Amino acid sequence: MEKRELGKSGLVTSKMGFGCMGLNYHRGVAKDRNEMIKVVHEAIDAGITMFDTAAVYGPYTNEELVGDALVGYRDKVQIATKGGFKIDGLNNELDSRPESLRKQLEDSLKRLKTDYIDLYYIHRVDPNVPIEDVAMAMKQFKKEGLIKHWGLSEAGVETIRRAHKVEPLAAVEYEYSMWWREIEKDVLPVLEELGIGLVAYSPLGRGFLTGKLDKNTTFGENDNRADLPRFTKEAMAANQVVIDYINELAIAKNATAAQIALAWVMAQKPWIVPIPGTTKISRIHENIKAANIKFSDEEMKTINDALSKIEIVGDRYPESEKRRTGN
Repeated sequence: MEKRELGKSGLVTSKMGFGCMGLNYHRGVAKDRNEMIKVVHEAIDAGITMFDTAAVYGPYTNEELVGDALVGYRDKVQIATKGGFKIDGLNNELDSRPESLRKQLEDSLKRLKTDYIDLYYIHRVDPNVPIEDVAMAMKQFKKEGLIKHWGLSEAGVETIRRAHKVEPLAAVEYEYSMWWREIEKDVLPVLEELGIGLVAYSPLGRGFLTGKLDKNTTFGENDNRADLPRFTKEAMAANQVVIDYINELAIAKNATAAQIALAWVMAQKPWIVPIPGTTKISRIHENIKAANIKFSDEEMKTINDALSKIEIVGDRYPESEKRRTGN
């Protein structure tokens, strides 16, 4: 698979990464652990090198799974994980105090069975801790060799600027897809200006953009989509229009809807890396073929204009989570 540099950070990774959350968290009843480890190994064999997890996924169990899966592969991959939460069951509070981040990072290193993290994110910005203090902590962690690069997840542009001024950010992680384009207004221009990469999570719209879900889909235990406004039956019925359009594009390109959605994200900027996740080996091979799909400038303009005219129904997060984004 082709490589990409995240901004001007020097962090070079595969053109497409792998979002590990769904291997055992928030996407239904967890599947057989050994089978999920095989999925990770298949992704590596397919040329994927960036694996994205977080302490809060599980909590902890996702990092443990990824750590076990990457034993023997450490020199072939980049590990990205996230801290910044005081984890207390389901009532997780933001906590980016430098002394707390050190303990969180040390614990993540143990679970991931490694002595350094390639890309360490602050999962959500803590309004009670100056971002400059966080950046100084990251600078120290880098100096000690505990992390190679750092990033922010779901941060607003002023926070990004302030953080980057103290210690350069390699990447910002944000949701970005054909049905969530809000960051094009202000975040993407700032990232381009500052030379920061974008890691795009949920590039397949949490599965919706694959065309495999519809208003009759139900979400069971351990599947957070049941709580997301965009996944009510009414919203999915209304949003079928975007799937219909993607399917038209897929026919024209002799591709699947998922491949079109991923190719679209990668075509936006050369410093964007999407991180789709899956529990199926067949989906890995489907997804990586998206890296070979090309759109001309004219095609991209036509597609983006068409998407802009489609009104997506439903917020991506409930109010409780929205308060933690865009600080």
